[in-house]
Amino acid sequence: MTHGKNGLTYAEAGVSIDAGNAMVEKIKPLVRATRRPGADGEIGGFGGLFDLKAAGFTDPVLVAANDGVGTKLMVAIASGKHDTIGIDLVAMCVNDIVVQGAEPLFFLDYFATGKLDPEQGVAIVSGIAEGCRMAGCALIGGETAEMPGVYRPGDYDLGGFAVGAAERGTLLPTDDVTEGDVLLGLASSGLHSNGFSLVRRIVELSGLAWDAPAPFADGVTLAEALLEPTRIYVKSILKATRETHGIKALAHITGGGFPDNIPRVLPEAYSAELDLDAIDVPPVFSWLATTGGVAAEEMMRTFNCGIGMIAVVAAGQAAQVAAVLQEAGETVTPIGRIVPRRDAGVIYRGAIRL
Repeated sequence: MTHGKNGLTYAEAGVSIDAGNAMVEKIKPLVRATRRPGADGEIGGFGGLFDLKAAGFTDPVLVAANDGVGTKLMVAIASGKHDTIGIDLVAMCVNDIVVQGAEPLFFLDYFATGKLDPEQGVAIVSGIAEGCRMAGCALIGGETAEMPGVYRPGDYDLGGFAVGAAERGTLLPTDDVTEGDVLLGLASSGLHSNGFSLVRRIVELSGLAWDAPAPFADGVTLAEALLEPTRIYVKSILKATRETHGIKALAHITGGGFPDNIPRVLPEAYSAELDLDAIDVPPVFSWLATTGGVAAEEMMRTFNCGIGMIAVVAAGQAAQVAAVLQEAGETVTPIGRIVPRRDAGVIYRGAIRL
């Protein structure tokens, strides 16, 4: 087929507007399922709307967060499993919002690929919608970008953006964190979405294929086990903060692990003393440490090692807060205390059981 000087089309250049429109129509029911008070519009406009008054706020402070899922995407792409990576995307944003005492309200996503596959796109957005339902926030919009030449065939990238709110005066951390406060560890669901460049290197060293049986989990492939989505702590933490008013600070254990994330929510005069013997380390971390020859200190700075969230609670309210969190589905373990500041922001006692 020959073309005149101006005969080429956008589709022939690698971008299909029709494919994008088809994907939007397919995801509309998924988006509708995330509606909540304050957000009941349809996607497809030039911007998403949210009504803070309808959501019940009177004097709100907005809290925003954005994140991605790093090279965990590459495991999803290599294994062809795309239906849970969207949960990770939401989790990484909303968990950062709830640690500040705020309720996640709405979410927007950015999905970029070299050539749009509507079915793949729908699978990804289905995970995003599921994550939003788990967090109680509305998916009010997003962007799908088809960029041939930027991404290789089959590759894609994701970005997430969340906004939450808290009534003025209720944000965390509070200003009364003090010596003797208890550290409650909330169990993770696995690797969450950090450290996957190291994970992929260890898998390469192991010689295992992504579809091989996971050596640390029964009945699933290696890829399925590693793609276990990030736990979303929003509803349980909001329940605990509202019913007990006993949580003084929260730390989301992401990249940087214990030593980098816990000090972010502590006053300069205090350190966190962790009892490593109390932490029940899931088998995936032991397999990674053993297979890769990764030192314990490196594991604790790269991964969550089984603790995805840490709450700082007054000693007298620790049992009450733990009970509410457990009732909401969390596995909670006292893993340390607040002590006067020493050389480091986090001090270890015992040894991590890798």
